[in-house]
Amino acid sequence: MSVGWGFVGTGGIARTVARALELAPGGRLVAVTSRDLERAEGFAADQGTGISAYDDVDAMLADPAVDAVYVATTHPQHHAPARAALLAGKAVLVEKPMTVSLAATRDLLDLARERSVFLLEAYWTRFLPGTIALLETIERGDVGEVLGVHADFGFPAPDSLTRFHDPAIGGGSLFDLGPYPVGLALTLLGTPDQVQVAGSLGPTGVDRQVALALGFPSGAIAALSTTMAARTPSKAWIEASEGWIEVHPVLPAAPGFTVHRSGLDGTEHVEVHDHTVADGHRFMLEHVHECLAAGLTVSPLLSPQFSLDLAGVFEEAVTRLGVARAAELTGTD
Repeated sequence: MSVGWGFVGTGGIARTVARALELAPGGRLVAVTSRDLERAEGFAADQGTGISAYDDVDAMLADPAVDAVYVATTHPQHHAPARAALLAGKAVLVEKPMTVSLAATRDLLDLARERSVFLLEAYWTRFLPGTIALLETIERGDVGEVLGVHADFGFPAPDSLTRFHDPAIGGGSLFDLGPYPVGLALTLLGTPDQVQVAGSLGPTGVDRQVALALGFPSGAIAALSTTMAARTPSKAWIEASEGWIEVHPVLPAAPGFTVHRSGLDGTEHVEVHDHTVADGHRFMLEHVHECLAAGLTVSPLLSPQFSLDLAGVFEEAVTRLGVARAAELTGTD
């Protein structure tokens, strides 16, 4: 089985994923849609031959060659095309965050479950070799029980990077950068039962920087931050009962980690794990292909609960901070 992909959106992330798709066995790009037909045609021409271009999502969804849809529009515009694709019975991969509201994220997950259609948030870091190896290290008990996660991601975003500053397209540091530090904490610790937030807003009303403190039923904690005002290490460290792990920068690429353990003689044992890869999105795409070939509607590696948890943390943060958000069509009105 070769999965025929239809892309919604033609921006930078769509081009990155299209390049990765060429390296991921089991799938091929067959169609693309944009509100601007000329942009869709240009994107299709850049990717090769035999790719259909559309200026209407429904028209692309009616294309029998399209088996799966990748939604790569700006954050507030994820929900509508993803919902239409699910109703059309197409497998769906939605760029992160899945939507800009908990209600809209829940709506998509509920619809996918009701229709028995595959749906996955494109948190590509979860599928990288570095993340897989990190989880295996922790699951083996190499550093004991995980008690805390500290992670950050930030850099100065000039005004020319509109996606960071414009509320209409989901601007702010949290929606754009937050999935990485928050996603790591959720991957390692599960669903939080406490969320504390501090932050500041920029001139356009979107969040300039955000600090999150999460508590978990196990007693573990996470201290997480994003900023579009300053350069940060963009890495993480994991505190555990028998050692600690440094996750190397930059956090999204999960290039590797260093394990620190104390021996019985008081000496520290250090192990460096290098998992640097190129075109890392291909591992996520390969996983989707494997899931679809197996007839799965839910990923065994990234559950719907992850997406609900991520949306829940973001909802709490932007509500408490009073972040300006774009109206998002839920498709249920």
